[in-house]
Amino acid sequence: MFGKRSGATERLTPTVRQTPAAQAQTDTTTSPVAAPMRQTQVEREPSPRSSEYYNTKSTIFAALVEVLEVSRIAALEPSVAREEIRDVVGEIIAIKNIVLSMNEQEDLLEDICNDMLGFGPLEPLLMRDDIADIMVNGATRTFIEVSGKIQLTNIRFRDNAQLMNVCQRIVSQVGRRVDESSPICDARLLDGSRVNVIAPPLAIDGPALTIRKFKKDKLTLDQITKWGAISPEGAEILKIIGRVRCNVLISGGTGSGKTTLLNCMTNYIDHDERVITCEDAAELQLQQPHVVRLETRPPSIEGTGAITMRELVKNCLRMRPERIIVGEVRGPEAFDLLQAMNTGHDGSMGTLHANSPREALSRLESMITMGGYALPARTIREMVCSSVDVIIQAQRLRDGSRRITHITEVLGMEGDVVTTQDIILYDIIGEDANGKLIGRHRSTGIGRPRFWERARYYGEESRLAAALDAADQPS
Repeated sequence: MFGKRSGATERLTPTVRQTPAAQAQTDTTTSPVAAPMRQTQVEREPSPRSSEYYNTKSTIFAALVEVLEVSRIAALEPSVAREEIRDVVGEIIAIKNIVLSMNEQEDLLEDICNDMLGFGPLEPLLMRDDIADIMVNGATRTFIEVSGKIQLTNIRFRDNAQLMNVCQRIVSQVGRRVDESSPICDARLLDGSRVNVIAPPLAIDGPALTIRKFKKDKLTLDQITKWGAISPEGAEILKIIGRVRCNVLISGGTGSGKTTLLNCMTNYIDHDERVITCEDAAELQLQQPHVVRLETRPPSIEGTGAITMRELVKNCLRMRPERIIVGEVRGPEAFDLLQAMNTGHDGSMGTLHANSPREALSRLESMITMGGYALPARTIREMVCSSVDVIIQAQRLRDGSRRITHITEVLGMEGDVVTTQDIILYDIIGEDANGKLIGRHRSTGIGRPRFWERARYYGEESRLAAALDAADQPS
């Protein structure tokens, strides 16, 4: 009976048994993903749902799982699978005499299809391109970040078991696992969005899922310039830095836009260069035709087979790279990246967590020391000076906006101190009536940066001179 289809013309339409009073009552409680709302779900999130709705959904879902082979449904084309699920859900509603309006039926069908074919209640949020982060704190509380501000949503899961199933479905797509024996997992969605899961018993109130979403359209320096993240003259200098193969570190705090900026910088890598990327979870979106993407591997259940970032970076040197890009430098691989930068792999790039360019240099030194290298501090600093050309500082301000606050050159050593010079700085001037910070990018007056000769070698001298001159002009 269940799941049989005798053709499109005989598809069963769900039967709704309602009294006029019940109809009036149910029509006043519109579900969050009703047909009119589905057309605008990229702009607004679902409204709250009652516990009765979730009880009804649980009843129907349990009956559906009994009569449908989930693995077979998941293997079908989404449109075919959705139609088959619609048929069976309609029959279940009719047989169990469940009272639902047509809008509620459509909402219920949408939710069940998302549960079986997608990522459950997260689907409406994943479709929105204005969300930067999704933070699920157990089954009942889901937060999002929009325009730099965190908001509580009305999204909730049936229970922690459903949330855990969604987490396992996400990480299994990239060959990883999360369970009680391995409760921490870094993974990614197929579009490169970064995923972190921490499950019980480490997460006391239920699984905690964090998704750093990537926009569907890859951002460019020109776009972030329009948003005020950098001045047009500063953007031109960044383009030249990427073009002339300066070794670049992008520094910043969590959520400051380091990876986005790294993606923007890679647009100016020549298409005939061989680029190798190393990441914990592959999220960079390089557009060049000759890119090799490498990803670390966590240990197996037995605790063996792990491949660390340092092993990836060391292996890169045997792959004839022209540029090495490390998604995030956070450990002893810093030593190997500096070695690569200093041995003919000009134009290599990486990101690290630090609050200023000066702090980024200290962090590099600390990470190399953590690797167990018994090197004098001066030797490490000399290695940093000879390897890193430019540090770009990204920062998320208190109003939620993201700005590039420093473009800084590493010059050399004076005694035991690394010397730097700022080329572009961002000054906060004030605050408008809406609480938005007002600022401006300004030149420090440097007429000939250290990479001037490199720019001349690549034929970018005149562009660099024009950008520096324009940056010197008062805005």
